[in-house]
Amino acid sequence: MIITKKALPRRTFLRGIGATMALPLLNSMVPALAASPTTAAQSPTRLSFVYVPNGMIMDQWTPAAVGSHYQLTKIMEPLAPFRDDMLVLSGLAHNTGWALEGEGPGEHARASATFLTGVHPKKTEGADLRAGTSIDQIVAREFGKHTQLASLELALDSTEVVGTCDTGYSCAYSNTLCWSSPTAPVPMENKPRAVFERLFGDSDTTDPAQLRARRQRDRSILDLVTQDVSRLLKRLGSKDRAKLTQYLDSIRDIERRIQIAEQQPARELPSLERPVGIPSTFTAHCKLMMDLQVLAFQTDMTRVITFMMGREQNTRVYDELGIQDSYHPLSHHQNDPVKVAQVLQIDILHTQMFAYFLEKMRSTPDGDGSLLDHSIIVYGSSLSDGNLHVHNDLPIMLVGGGAGQIKGGRHVRYPDDTPTTNLFLTLLDKLGIPVENFGDSTGRLDLLSV
Repeated sequence: MIITKKALPRRTFLRGIGATMALPLLNSMVPALAASPTTAAQSPTRLSFVYVPNGMIMDQWTPAAVGSHYQLTKIMEPLAPFRDDMLVLSGLAHNTGWALEGEGPGEHARASATFLTGVHPKKTEGADLRAGTSIDQIVAREFGKHTQLASLELALDSTEVVGTCDTGYSCAYSNTLCWSSPTAPVPMENKPRAVFERLFGDSDTTDPAQLRARRQRDRSILDLVTQDVSRLLKRLGSKDRAKLTQYLDSIRDIERRIQIAEQQPARELPSLERPVGIPSTFTAHCKLMMDLQVLAFQTDMTRVITFMMGREQNTRVYDELGIQDSYHPLSHHQNDPVKVAQVLQIDILHTQMFAYFLEKMRSTPDGDGSLLDHSIIVYGSSLSDGNLHVHNDLPIMLVGGGAGQIKGGRHVRYPDDTPTTNLFLTLLDKLGIPVENFGDSTGRLDLLSV
């Protein structure tokens, strides 16, 4: 038997002098015997966590009705185009976030440490940290067997100037959501250039000397692989050519935006909070980091990403909204209607940014659908009422098809104080990584795919 149809290897790279770049999933990567004009490349499932800090204005988040006929609330309105992909979950709690007897304050440190672990953290300001292994890292150990990077841990806030941390707790608890073991927090990266070079550079190093050397190059990564691009385009069908062109345009746009950010005069950047190379506004920085996440999924460089849109107790000032007070103090609004309205504006801005990410995922072709179709995205916070530091009835939603495993378009309410780790235990099952228990879990959740 003679096979005339050949498939591109799944891990095909474009190569040039000093640069190697992964490709998106193309239909031409379907195994030769399966390839046909109507056969689409089979896509893996991706897992994403998007975290917002300091709770929310909950009466503007939680829908009044359950089921498929619920009305979108004020905070959710920016997500209206994705209603059919959304599964809003109420009643979930992180009971391990509450203080133990005699432990005292520390709600924000415990919120961060418990969000993906479900384990009460040890109160310490020293090096003897202890929490639990986070769900993203459990999944990364399995999914990472098939990708270049096991996972990405991204943030917008810098850890170089940490501001305030909960008394008695190391800032390490607030600076990350991810733990590779109970004693090993995983650092979050907030610099777009470092993320970009980790995905597309010669190596995954972020050594300052090597970064400076790369920045001095006048040519972009795409310029370095131009010859390989031209050769590959001739071998692809029309759909794959369009997909590859869209992907390359995205890379070129991100390169341009990083270069613009790095050329901004220091006086344009908020003092102490944003090192050179980071866009000067929250929205520009957030969109750039989200675009990098889409590229990472599109190239299958990783299938697991955690994104901290803000750290607990962050003191960001949202100038774009005309708000002059810092976010964390505002979250302790004491029911002042002016402050409540400002926090609500911030909550809505966060969902507007999330909607931007979802649109990028939905508009990026992936196998027989889109990246959104083949993803499970968890959006939410580890506090509900930030004013009172409440750890139950959390604002949590799932978005994405999960390769057919998640049915959206609904609001589901579980019994009060249902552990959020029950959700994570269920997601691990759906991702093919079943475990007996996780954190403080008490069982699985139903209704995710009904």
